[in-house]
Amino acid sequence: MTQGRGQLTDRIKKKSKELLGYEIDKIELRLIPYVHYVMCNEQRIDMKCINSEDRKVLTRWRKKKYIEGGASGLIISREFWDIMNEIVFLGYVDID
Repeated sequence: MTQGRGQLTDRIKKKSKELLGYEIDKIELRLIPYVHYVMCNEQRIDMKCINSEDRKVLTRWRKKKYIEGGASGLIISREFWDIMNEIVFLGYVDID
């Protein structure tokens, strides 16, 4: 299987269902690297960098207790950090 950077493949859908309990969509796949970047750097979401669909994903993550906060300071659970790393690896790093 060939993996294009940031492409939502069956492999990523399957892994997200295993890790999160649901299949992510392209919006969520592309938001994960941004949140990963935020946590490695300023730890604050820049509201100019996200749209209303991204905000819906962030709300879903808050309800699942994966994240807290946002523009004033973002906190994520260790579980979600590990999930994000797996998804980023499959979607952006592990390219055949």
